[in-house]
Amino acid sequence: MSQQNLLPITWKTDAVEAYEHARVGRVFNHRRPHRYPVGVVNAEREEHIVQAVQIALQKNFRVSVRSGGHSWAAWSVRDNAILIDLGNYKQIELNETTGIVTVSPSTTGKMINDLLSEKGLLFPGGHCPDVGLGGFLLQGGMGWVCRSWGWACQYVKAIDVVTADGQQLKCNEKENEDLFWAARGAGPGFPAIITRFYLQTKPLPKHMRSSTYIFPKNHFKTALNWVKSIAETYDEDTEIVCVGLYIPDYEESVVLVGLVTFKSSEHEAIAALQEAEDSVPSGYLQKDFARSTTLQQEYMHQGLANPEGHRYCADNAYIDNDADVASVLEEAFTTLPSRKSFALWFAMAPVSRRPLPDMALSMQSDHYFAIYTIWETASDDDRCQSLVSNVMNKMAPFSVGQYLGDSDFQVRNTKYWGEDQGKKLMRIRKKWDPEGRICGYLDNRDQSGVEGLRNKL
Repeated sequence: MSQQNLLPITWKTDAVEAYEHARVGRVFNHRRPHRYPVGVVNAEREEHIVQAVQIALQKNFRVSVRSGGHSWAAWSVRDNAILIDLGNYKQIELNETTGIVTVSPSTTGKMINDLLSEKGLLFPGGHCPDVGLGGFLLQGGMGWVCRSWGWACQYVKAIDVVTADGQQLKCNEKENEDLFWAARGAGPGFPAIITRFYLQTKPLPKHMRSSTYIFPKNHFKTALNWVKSIAETYDEDTEIVCVGLYIPDYEESVVLVGLVTFKSSEHEAIAALQEAEDSVPSGYLQKDFARSTTLQQEYMHQGLANPEGHRYCADNAYIDNDADVASVLEEAFTTLPSRKSFALWFAMAPVSRRPLPDMALSMQSDHYFAIYTIWETASDDDRCQSLVSNVMNKMAPFSVGQYLGDSDFQVRNTKYWGEDQGKKLMRIRKKWDPEGRICGYLDNRDQSGVEGLRNKL
């Protein structure tokens, strides 16, 4: 029996329905890409990953990887490539002595925290319940309370990889340290396939509470300037966001300021939210102070905000700390093209003021902005995508860079890393994958190859 027959693989020449399901069935964005892998391996164990790479080497195909399928640009779906889908490759194993949890890339933040919560532990993974940890951590990981708990990739202690030539390696600060450096922030250009993450957990706070303040959209500047003014020095266990969105109660879109705090006692949780309650400006439509919540409830809310079976276009920017942030973001927050779309400002201070560890992730500012345009029919594609493009073009002069996770390099290229870190990352990519076997950054016409991205504003 040939090596290919040992694999759970669907070839492009197989039945159309089976191939299409394998190609895009797990792609979250229903704005499907017109790219067609030569085959899709539904890996169930590490040997399948190694075998897929070996076949790619033999037949001179590229290799692409899918962990959660949540990439807005569907980076995993590439022409002339064998797509390794890790959806059926599952592992979660906790070492209760060290607090290190070993996970496969397709493990989601919700899955890992369902297990960890039983042991009184937490991992600050992605907010959406169905985001795979693979792409999330490679991009840096803007997880729970990132503004002060730090980036999720800072909790990565080691990784196991399969390289572009089929080697199986462990990477940490002492072994294959350049790959370990790159894994924390390289995004979809990482020059190997991660099969396991070894993650440091943290104690699970026993009490969560949240406050929300809803303003009419013509109060956007008032709302954002208020929450921006308190964010930098706010309680370190509290997440702070400002969202432009539609809610059922109102015909027009509104502006929601939300705070979620994680504390060891009910008293501490309420006290942490009191500063916002005491300083909220007048003019709000509704408020809900210090409501009891849980991580599971927050995952549910995030899932509802990112519905399945829809078409998406997303983009983002780190806004210059010296900009008039409210003026820069006002159009994006107040001209949403559909009732399911939303715009987000995420408070990043004080982590954005701290020196980062030596790793690929090296771009941040106090102000993270992202727009998520969500619609249902192809007839609205041009309108919704054009709005995002127009908003981002106007914002470009005030941006210092971009987060990989909400990017589409086919549409826009900018700065993703510090100058030195970007150059180092491209050198590491060429060292470990000189032929560009592993599909890297999907730019316009998929041309970047081993050269990677320019990393210029």
